[in-house]
Amino acid sequence: MHFYPYLCTAVNQADHTLLDRVESPDDLKRLTPDELRRYCDELRRYIVEQCSVNPGHLASSLGTVELTAALHYVFDAPRDRIVWDVGHQTYAHKIITGRREAFRRKRRLGGISGFPRMAESPYDAFGGGHASVSISAAFGMAKAAELRGEPCSVVAVIGDAAMTGGLAFEGLNNAGASRRTNLLVILNDNDMAIDEATGALRGYLLRISTSVHYNRIKQRLWCLLSHTPRLLRLCQKLGNAVKHGLLNKSNLFESLNFRYFGPVDGHDLGELVRVLRVLKEIEGPKLLHVMTVKGKGYLPAESDRSVWHAPGCFDPRTGERLGTEGGAARFQEVFGQTLLDLARLDARVVGITPAMLSGCSMNILRDAMPDRVFDVGIAEGHAVTFSAGLAAGGMRPFCNIYSAFAQRAYDNMVHDVAIQRLPVVLCLDRAGLVGEDGATHHGLLDLASFAAVPELTVAAPMDEAELRNLMYTALLGDAPFVIRYPRGCGPGCPWRDLPFEALPVGRGRRLRRGSDAALVTVGTAGIAAAEAAGLAAREGLSVAHYDLRFAKPLDEELLHEVGRTFGRIVTVEEGVVRGGVGEAVAAFMAEHGYEPRVRTLGIDDTFVEHGTQAELRALCGIDAEGILRTLRSLF
Repeated sequence: MHFYPYLCTAVNQADHTLLDRVESPDDLKRLTPDELRRYCDELRRYIVEQCSVNPGHLASSLGTVELTAALHYVFDAPRDRIVWDVGHQTYAHKIITGRREAFRRKRRLGGISGFPRMAESPYDAFGGGHASVSISAAFGMAKAAELRGEPCSVVAVIGDAAMTGGLAFEGLNNAGASRRTNLLVILNDNDMAIDEATGALRGYLLRISTSVHYNRIKQRLWCLLSHTPRLLRLCQKLGNAVKHGLLNKSNLFESLNFRYFGPVDGHDLGELVRVLRVLKEIEGPKLLHVMTVKGKGYLPAESDRSVWHAPGCFDPRTGERLGTEGGAARFQEVFGQTLLDLARLDARVVGITPAMLSGCSMNILRDAMPDRVFDVGIAEGHAVTFSAGLAAGGMRPFCNIYSAFAQRAYDNMVHDVAIQRLPVVLCLDRAGLVGEDGATHHGLLDLASFAAVPELTVAAPMDEAELRNLMYTALLGDAPFVIRYPRGCGPGCPWRDLPFEALPVGRGRRLRRGSDAALVTVGTAGIAAAEAAGLAAREGLSVAHYDLRFAKPLDEELLHEVGRTFGRIVTVEEGVVRGGVGEAVAAFMAEHGYEPRVRTLGIDDTFVEHGTQAELRALCGIDAEGILRTLRSLF
């Protein structure tokens, strides 16, 4: 099947005439309306071409091509500030703002980020790696401009899925109380997160988007009377009465003192430009509801929006995804299948995820037992406290959150889970170095932060079978339990047909005997350490290897053995060194009178950039070669 001509029939495959002419928003403004439409076709084609060989977040950015072009056509960035929520939708923005050639190396080591970054470009008004922040940040910028007397417009672009986050409503609530602050919120509604959107807000937006007659009348009135403020205020009062008659209830956003406009077709360039020009002149907080299609203009992405959120490499002509078959199981798959197996064993088991259903493989349980899976939307704190409520009600919740996103739920884990000693199992997916998503998505703080919380058990499997057995062990217990594991494939350990085995909590294992030095590891960092010990043996160094399994409680019996036996110890973890497991091991040695030379390997006191996982582990010195170098340095 030949998909590529569907992408943009008006443009020849090699024709990037207009694309090459636009190096900045100023160049974009020189295009005629017809040229702007053709430019969007070329831009969409370029995004598909580049993402086919250098993967990224494709479908979201395809859906915002016209919206992005219209924003830069009407507003004067960087004087006017455009704040993008999350950043999945910003590829067109990056290309328009002078990064077309740099886009070829997006997300690669040394290349530009896949997300907005203030340090990367003056056009990136605010960094966006986690959802729901745009309204709060944009309101802060708008208020700062007001206080400094700087005339400018501030725009927050937020998706309907990100609007489910509590922070978005905190921003709306605060901004709505400031009636003169010039803030425009654009709600990009495509009825999708990574998977399909969920929750009551989804139903509300669907109802409001079908109230076509009222919204169309009101929008036309506002546009016609945009330069007559007194008449506008009168129309607003009359509109409230009309609204109650037509909708039989108040508009949520107008209840928060935002003037609501829309819905507008987010792929109709002419209408977008017209409406944005009018809204630019209207003072106070405003919300424009824009309807878009995730994956717009590329048939495979429109047909399967979840898969094409981040599809990896693919053939742009056929839509065939490349390199997706075979290989070892991903830790995510092991989690998903194990959760289903545990749910079959125990009727109390339920799964909770904040909008990462397919990403964490909880869709496996959803497909088999839909009543026992809860996708709560992009609301990590709520996910944890909801899990605590489930546990208090007698269930055994497995709450799966990406490690970097779980930072938002730290307070909930402390106050709502740990203090009350509720049996919530928090599974931290994407722990450690995640790769190309970079600093905002690396899960490097979890070992240090969660190990500091009383009553928490914190475990890190080294392989697939250990993940499976740790989940089983957590279910058997009656206390909060944290399990962290990385993005991607495990070492290939058999796991699917093995019977469950309860692991002793707080006990590690010796994997290799040695006499010259000891490697003490936690989690999948042990894979590289095992390789390093083998390489050291070829050089005549006898290196023992101990896998702690648990960051908390530490296996004191095992550590006493290490302290008595070795004068040289290297600890390795894929997390921050400051406050991490290595420092806990060094403190243990000092406390008990052992005096070995201890080197702690992990992530230094810095934010790690984007690159492949292998590149970043080498950069941080925690791959096999880096560990071997450290071992050599001790002799």
